[in-house]
Amino acid sequence: MFTPKPRRSRSMHSHSATRTGTVRRGRFRKCRTRAVPGALCLLLLFAGTRGLAQQRTDRLLVNILSGNPDSLFRHVLSHPDYYRLQIIYTRIDRDRNNRPSFTNFYFHVDSLLYFNPASTVKLPLAALSLEKLHRIAVPGVNKYTRMAIDSGYEGQTVELADSTSEDGYPSIGQFIRKAFLISDNDAYNRMVEFVGQGAINENLHHQGYRDLRIVRQFAGFSEDQNRHSNPVRFLDPDGRILYRQPVLYSPGVFDYSHPVKMGRAHYDSRDSLVNGPIDFTRANNISLQDEQQILQSILFPASVPPRQRFDLTREDLLFLRKYLSQYPSETPYPKYDTSEYYDSYVKFFFRNPGHHMPPGLRDFNKVGWAYGFETDISYVVDFRNRVEFMLAATIYVNSDDTLNDNRYDYLTVGDPFLYQLGQTIYRYELGRTRRYRPDLHGLVIHYDHRDPADKRPSIRDAAN
Repeated sequence: MFTPKPRRSRSMHSHSATRTGTVRRGRFRKCRTRAVPGALCLLLLFAGTRGLAQQRTDRLLVNILSGNPDSLFRHVLSHPDYYRLQIIYTRIDRDRNNRPSFTNFYFHVDSLLYFNPASTVKLPLAALSLEKLHRIAVPGVNKYTRMAIDSGYEGQTVELADSTSEDGYPSIGQFIRKAFLISDNDAYNRMVEFVGQGAINENLHHQGYRDLRIVRQFAGFSEDQNRHSNPVRFLDPDGRILYRQPVLYSPGVFDYSHPVKMGRAHYDSRDSLVNGPIDFTRANNISLQDEQQILQSILFPASVPPRQRFDLTREDLLFLRKYLSQYPSETPYPKYDTSEYYDSYVKFFFRNPGHHMPPGLRDFNKVGWAYGFETDISYVVDFRNRVEFMLAATIYVNSDDTLNDNRYDYLTVGDPFLYQLGQTIYRYELGRTRRYRPDLHGLVIHYDHRDPADKRPSIRDAAN
């Protein structure tokens, strides 16, 4: 049996590890004051973990969470520092004209508490890719246009065909589908190459996300290689060049003044064990608050200041919303094997053992998992019960404190905790009184449908 130890650091890469589970051994500390009500007991336990960090917690959210009696769920809530836990619940209330207002409630949220954003950075990259296409304004160049990705610098790879797409070629639209449906890593890398490291950070900083840093592809590149982006061509159906983009280079200076080191040991790029922490100081970084706000800006652009809105058309926004919420089983291109990539595969708040999603519910979300971190940024809509809310959470589950060993507690701690969290907020929302019930017809999307007679081989193994 074991007692949780404090993590070593406050602290960053983003390649996803195998989702294996390890058995946790040890005795969990419990609240010893039996006369104290559950919510207050949890609040006292949480208060005892607060140190110098500027963590924010709201009593309402504590009260909601304390209503779940699940033992693992309560244990994690009682040790937020150990699990580097952060939660943002966003209540959405509509007025008589159906205009939404948003109120955030926090649990252990601290913009300085590092978590590895992993694949959640694919969300802003998708929006920035569509934004760049819109700004290029070349006739015939859009998210469906055939692309040819060439090589122009050390380590870069060529991509001229895409067997997962309907026409057999890469496109920005197909990269977005793959990045959202199962969190494909190559799709993210190609969007980074198209937008360019410098433009990614300049645009997002201009939108007000000043502490955000997206500087790495998921390809094991050096810092210099990450600064160089592949040359790209957009082609018409006959192969004629519509638009050519040369190699892009980012000379940008990034703030690496806050050291971020984690773990007692890690495996390096040569698969050798290093008895010391892994250094995330120069890796991707984004706060949970910024991720929640980016998703809100895509789903409800009128709810954020004009500066924070992406320069996208209505059709672009509908495209993003569609594939944030569409299921692999509905999608013909790519045709994923649904026994491997089931409907709740990237829906952590609803990822139950049966792998099914509640009828009438859609989760517009982006998840990420790497180095023992699991994160989900969601907007949940229940059309049957006319319920909507946003929920964002991140948790660190790595009991052996060794990184890159592919032995993380995703299956035994991370997945069940995030599922319990999603169900706790969902049940609360189902019972919450609203002055005006939301009209959600404007959020109804006509999703793709897979032909049952389609005999093409299904994709079982993707790099995500």
